[in-house]
Amino acid sequence: MSYLNTTHDVYKEAALTPDIGLCCTTNPIWELPGLRIPKIMQEMNYGCGSTVHARDLTNNPKILYVGVGGGMELLQFSYFSRQRNGVIGVDVVHEMLEASRKNFKEAEAQNDWFKSEYVDLRYGDALHLPVDDNSIDVAAQNCLFNIFKEDDLKKAIEEMYRVLKPHGRLVMSDPTCEQPMNDNLRNDERLRALCLSGSLPIAEYVKALTDVGFGTIEIRARKPYRILDPKNYDTNELIYIESIEVAAIKDPMPEDGPCVFTGKAAIYYGDQDYFDDKKGHVLLRNQPIAVCDKTAGALADLDRDDIFISESTYHYDGGGCC
Repeated sequence: MSYLNTTHDVYKEAALTPDIGLCCTTNPIWELPGLRIPKIMQEMNYGCGSTVHARDLTNNPKILYVGVGGGMELLQFSYFSRQRNGVIGVDVVHEMLEASRKNFKEAEAQNDWFKSEYVDLRYGDALHLPVDDNSIDVAAQNCLFNIFKEDDLKKAIEEMYRVLKPHGRLVMSDPTCEQPMNDNLRNDERLRALCLSGSLPIAEYVKALTDVGFGTIEIRARKPYRILDPKNYDTNELIYIESIEVAAIKDPMPEDGPCVFTGKAAIYYGDQDYFDDKKGHVLLRNQPIAVCDKTAGALADLDRDDIFISESTYHYDGGGCC
């Protein structure tokens, strides 16, 4: 039985009997004005962060969410796209789709603006999305990609890239780990299904996205997630896992490589009103500007004594140089 079958069985069980401890996140369950999230949806929130960001969701976007869970983020996305079939939810577990349908009825009872018809639930998997090419403004997945092994991860990202419109956004939350994991952990199918042993280092995660063609990457948050300790897991050392929230934008790939924002900023503090690098980046005096890692490196290479470059904060909320 492949690891994907094990994953299917784990989430079938979680659909039939909600498992509150299956995933955990430090994110609060935020409720927008007029939005009430049923308790059952909160109990079935099988993610490690949030993929719902208001600045991504203007102008009634067409939204795709892969791996529906209990429907909570589908409901949140519907808040911004109140149209029939405005949000597509795809899942390979029939029981999870059925649980979401049931939960949407509860959501209708608690939210007078919401209609179940806003969400188009479809059976399918992330490796073969039942969605047309170039048809989606915002695609999202939460705690799904980290489950996939390398070849399947590439297919899943390629599928998301295929269905997005030009300049569309893929918004994700996944566990990451900078420490090496032994083969026993990596090959433990249940630990992989539980979003633990498939965690990649951030640089590898970003490279998987840019290799497929995403020209802009935004790392929006980086937070504590889980611990694998020697008492409970097959490891000789304590392994620290974090979750990150990332947006990959289907921009054309720049000739000099992707723009990856990891929360760096540049501050010019020289004698002039501004500094212009003649490459499209203007730094006003004493006003921080977010810069991608590529631009940060180019500015640092100038070896000036009047430009400060911060370290990566792994928090980026827009307004950058590129």
